[in-house]
Amino acid sequence: MDNAIVAIHKYKRNNETVKKAVENSNAFENLPKKAKVIIKPNIVVWLNGPYPKWGVITTSAIMEETVVLLKEYGIDDISIAEGSLQLNPKDKHIGQKTFEGLGYNKLKKRYGIKLIDVWERPFEKVEVAEGIHLKVNSDLMASDFLVNLPVLKTHAQVKVSLGIKNLKGFLNVTSRKKCHNADLEKDLEYMVSRLPQFLPPSATIIDGIYTIERGPSFDGKPRKSDLVIASSNVLAADMVGAKVLGHDPSDIPYLVKTASDQGLRADFSQFEITGEKIEDVASFHNYDFPYNEDNTLPLNMEKMGIKGIKFHKYDSTLCTYCSPLIGMLLTIIAMSYKEPFDNVEFLTGKRLKPSPDMAKTILVGQCMCALHKDYAGPQEIVKIKGCPPDPKKAALALKGIGIDVDPSFFSNFEMAGAFMMDRFKDKPEFDDTFYTIE
Repeated sequence: MDNAIVAIHKYKRNNETVKKAVENSNAFENLPKKAKVIIKPNIVVWLNGPYPKWGVITTSAIMEETVVLLKEYGIDDISIAEGSLQLNPKDKHIGQKTFEGLGYNKLKKRYGIKLIDVWERPFEKVEVAEGIHLKVNSDLMASDFLVNLPVLKTHAQVKVSLGIKNLKGFLNVTSRKKCHNADLEKDLEYMVSRLPQFLPPSATIIDGIYTIERGPSFDGKPRKSDLVIASSNVLAADMVGAKVLGHDPSDIPYLVKTASDQGLRADFSQFEITGEKIEDVASFHNYDFPYNEDNTLPLNMEKMGIKGIKFHKYDSTLCTYCSPLIGMLLTIIAMSYKEPFDNVEFLTGKRLKPSPDMAKTILVGQCMCALHKDYAGPQEIVKIKGCPPDPKKAALALKGIGIDVDPSFFSNFEMAGAFMMDRFKDKPEFDDTFYTIE
């Protein structure tokens, strides 16, 4: 990384910002002639309806500028590849819906690019550490060059989600879950630090037109930041991105680990920063959702006076297949609260243990149910099985504590997305046209 350059540019529409950032950082210095190029956006989830995309999804504006620039470099074999979250295991053709919604089919027609839904393609087994194997998208493994287009965002579990974390979207479902294991040493931070092991030569272009606090999904708080960060080195780009978000890279374990693996330090002494100064564009973004002192209830719910219930704070073992349900459960509990609950607790992830002094313990998700399948404590045990958790079982669990809810609420993420759109009425800076192609 001694020769790495990171460029920070203020984004202006129709001003070739991506081109300037790439040229000023030499981000394409390792791009071979006639290369087979994969572009990897960050598309966390796609809903069939309106929902807040700002700071969650890579903008189509940055995507089109990137495609145009590659064509200027003489690259004809260009593919956009992504594996968005499967909220329902039965969902089919997620990529097709996503690519159409973001206007990528227009890019396909206009520039001759290919569109790859990772879920519909084969995976290859790759050793990322001694004895640790992950299955990685075969198209990436067969490519000559990767253009990584993450969003400039914070993340509730690993503080920031940038270029390195964006690589997780190339993994199959089993490997993604493996990253959220219960091992205290080879945990999520460790696994994320291993992801660069399967990288071909690459460029990282961080999309900071919109940034988000408490990401990575649309329950966070976005803001318009108008930034683009580029480098030929993903670690250097991520370290600068973290600092722009107000977080020191040395405080982010997976960045420290990635740097150590390369014989480097998680500081800025080893590369050059051009364009804007970090201190001129940095803005602190919170990353986690605040809980009370003993991490047994979200702070806002405690302030509401909700009693008789513990909803223990998530940890790094909670994967993206359970996390959407967690937010919905908390929302329903908060909205339905009338009187103290009868000593109930909810457990998530893969590490938490039932408390014998509770009257009822609700286990959320297949991993938690499997972990405590033989538990024989004094309290009643209620299991919300499934991966992702079964909506009917979730509704039954709530009914057992006095809350009636239609099971379809837990699978209707479009409703949740539309509900959250209300926050952005009369705020013209949150412009949906950044996510379309003219």
